[in-house]
Amino acid sequence: MTLRLPEDVDRALELLARDLGVSKHEATVRAIKEAAERRGRQREISELSAEGMARYEALLKRLGE
Repeated sequence: MTLRLPEDVDRALELLARDLGVSKHEATVRAIKEAAERRGRQREISELSAEGMARYEALLKRLGE
């Protein structure tokens, strides 16, 4: 697979790879995995928040009065 990046993004990737002490390929793989994990956690937090809001809706309304 070939990944074409704008110059500024490629430079950022070079700096990230150097800071991590890995290749640009490895830095890219790590960044993708970390982003996917964050999105999964964010989705889980959103779902739990919605469940909590629904569960305690009456209580939250009373507290807001």
